[in-house]
Amino acid sequence: MAKNIAVIGDRESIKGFSAVGIDIYACKSDDDCGHILRKIADSGSYAIIFLTEEIFDSVEKERSRYEEKLTPAIIPIPGVKGNSGTGIKRLSSFVEQAVGSDIIFND
Repeated sequence: MAKNIAVIGDRESIKGFSAVGIDIYACKSDDDCGHILRKIADSGSYAIIFLTEEIFDSVEKERSRYEEKLTPAIIPIPGVKGNSGTGIKRLSSFVEQAVGSDIIFND
């Protein structure tokens, strides 16, 4: 079974993703976003779920359920409000964990 890609966020930030075949899920509140994340992550249909950084930070409890699983990969992306740095911080953390030092950003 083929796995799909989804993006969750505010409508303005995600509407363009449907043009390239990515399933979009607009949410209106933090509770709504958490519910949508659980629903699509538990469906087993998605290999990758992108979350706008604003949403990513607000659904930490729901995200933590999937951190130790291979799929779905839950990845933060900037929204229309700009880049908060969440994605860069996570990447830096993963690199440091893998090699023992932050060889990419050297902060």
